[in-house]
Amino acid sequence: MNITATKPGTIWGVGLGPGDPDLMSVRAHRLLGQARHVAYFRKKGRPGHARCIVEGLLPPDVREIAMEYPVTTEIPLTDPRYNALLSAFYADCAAQLRALSQAGQEVLVLAEGDPFFYGSFMHLYDRLRDAVPVRVVPAITGMSAAWAATGQPITWGDDVMATLMGTLPEDDLVDRMCRADALVVMKIGRNIDKIRRALRRAGRFDAAWLVEYAAMPNQTVQKLSEAEGRVTPYFSIVIVHGQGRRP
Repeated sequence: MNITATKPGTIWGVGLGPGDPDLMSVRAHRLLGQARHVAYFRKKGRPGHARCIVEGLLPPDVREIAMEYPVTTEIPLTDPRYNALLSAFYADCAAQLRALSQAGQEVLVLAEGDPFFYGSFMHLYDRLRDAVPVRVVPAITGMSAAWAATGQPITWGDDVMATLMGTLPEDDLVDRMCRADALVVMKIGRNIDKIRRALRRAGRFDAAWLVEYAAMPNQTVQKLSEAEGRVTPYFSIVIVHGQGRRP
């Protein structure tokens, strides 16, 4: 008896860019138009930002797999339950995608920004790459859209740029802000007051810009000093431009 083994399908981590579908790569757009299975992360009760970006771009018969986070901000990052819950969640998601791949199906995992830049897809990639074929489609990052929105170059000449997470302890933020020429601060949200304090301590506050919803229809751009007291959304980035060597 001849038994032909099923060739595993590829799991694609597809970067969608910062939010505007026009900033998506040609490869990402082509893959979306041919998709049979599309997976994406979302918070329970929400449509999912990645899914919103591709609205109208998917085939009508595509199978959608919504991967709903078990926790987002309900538990502090330092609580051991946080990692335990997310680890089990990513393992379950990876198992579901691995089964589809082993059945010969290709799956597109939608990723906001670039899949390898602080994204949830990386946790799937790490669990899948030794078991099934996985490929990554790179994309424009949210921070690229944010500094473009300010209308100023982020770095000049020999400038050193630091990408910082607002979740870092304040003293760590201050130290890194003092040692870099250009700054990108992400994961703002509830960390905004700590970030303001750190920028002031580092002497960088007056040069800081706040960009909300970069490359999205509701984008806003203003000096951080003009947003005093504001509660910032998740999709916010603080930018401090480098002022280095130039001709």
